[in-house]
Amino acid sequence: MAKTKVEFVCRECGASHYQWGGQCLYCREWNTLEEVVLSQYSSSKSSALKDLPPSQVQNLSEVETQAKSRYSTGLSELDRTLGGGLVDGSVVLIGGDPGIGKSTLILQALAFANQSHTTLYVSGEESSEQISGRAVRLGIKEDILFVSETYLEKILKITQDVQPKIIVIDSIQTMVTDQSNSAPGSVAQVRDCAAQLTQYAKQTSTILLMIGHVTKGGAIAGPRILEHMVDAVLYFEGDSGGRYRVIRAVKNRFGAVNEISVFAMSKKGLQQISNPSAIFLSNQNNPSPGSMVMVTREATRPLLIEIQALVDQSNGPAKRVSVGLDQNRLSLQLAILHKHGGVATFDQDVFVNVVGGIRVNETASDLVVMLAIASSLRDKVIPSKWIAFGEVGLTGEVRPVYNASERLSEAQKQGFSVAIIPKANAPKKSPNGLKIVAVEYLYQAIKYLLESK
Repeated sequence: MAKTKVEFVCRECGASHYQWGGQCLYCREWNTLEEVVLSQYSSSKSSALKDLPPSQVQNLSEVETQAKSRYSTGLSELDRTLGGGLVDGSVVLIGGDPGIGKSTLILQALAFANQSHTTLYVSGEESSEQISGRAVRLGIKEDILFVSETYLEKILKITQDVQPKIIVIDSIQTMVTDQSNSAPGSVAQVRDCAAQLTQYAKQTSTILLMIGHVTKGGAIAGPRILEHMVDAVLYFEGDSGGRYRVIRAVKNRFGAVNEISVFAMSKKGLQQISNPSAIFLSNQNNPSPGSMVMVTREATRPLLIEIQALVDQSNGPAKRVSVGLDQNRLSLQLAILHKHGGVATFDQDVFVNVVGGIRVNETASDLVVMLAIASSLRDKVIPSKWIAFGEVGLTGEVRPVYNASERLSEAQKQGFSVAIIPKANAPKKSPNGLKIVAVEYLYQAIKYLLESK
């Protein structure tokens, strides 16, 4: 007798549960668990293995590897994030908040690719009039093939007749297939549709770009397996009402992970920002206490960002607020600053912000955050041409960070004059025009800041 194996998957975060419950145990959302049939099998099916062809086993060293050709999207910043361009048979998943510019970016990339290859835009959300109107606003005159369809079997039939080189699915949550009886957008529908599209792309060496919805937590909606199926996952970051957009690769089988590209939204679509460090720095002509610049690393790119701190007398329980930085690490930094730097903030409200909306995850920001807090508390202005980076340990030592030479080179290119860095990262020869202040302990950096003229 056939057996059925099921599980319950949260449509918000994709977590799996063995039994149904009113609340997801991972994201704590209510009424989000859906039943998904994993497999249906019987003992009689084991005899079918006799009819399968034998699998070929070979040495890994004997497998011939070929360099895959890259296809440019016409946007050098996007090509950088993809690892050099699009690859034959690759599947790219793009997620982001509504209205942030996903469809605009894809339409610009298709317009360039359509000059030499056949492209197909499949929309399950917008009509042909809406897509055509957007193309007119962007100044796109290329004859891109378009179809408004959500039925997956029809889409696969169209692609077999047209044989496009690049296919865009906008969005994967609107697709419906006969292999699942669930509602459109459910976990089972998204999983089955993505699996069939990915299989088609791999078999025909077609480039597949899928746009995905995101949950209110920022993750791509649907099962977590969706991100495991594809070759690259790109996330749009930034405020949809703001001007700047950051595209980050959180997964990439053909390039570096965490690589970013920066764009500015305009009437003509997304414009590339060739020097992203400039947009993350505020007005440096009139520096004020509590502001300092650091050099962070985003995959292969050094990036200059400004960290601002505001320390004010507390009228109640002291507040600790950080935007763009880890909240728990801020509490850790304040404890180290008090113990080993002699700067007490137990009766002060401390607010720390990363300018430009970018998020910093590396520990190299420790030294900059502490110097900015000390600057705001002591009302000491940090010169605009100073930078710093370094990890600070619990014992107050300033620990080295990776890729220090590239960070110093980027600071030297941008015209900075003083760099406060860990002693272990100090180069044998300072870059031209850049003074290196090598510190071994936190109190040395704070002393240099407070005693400087």
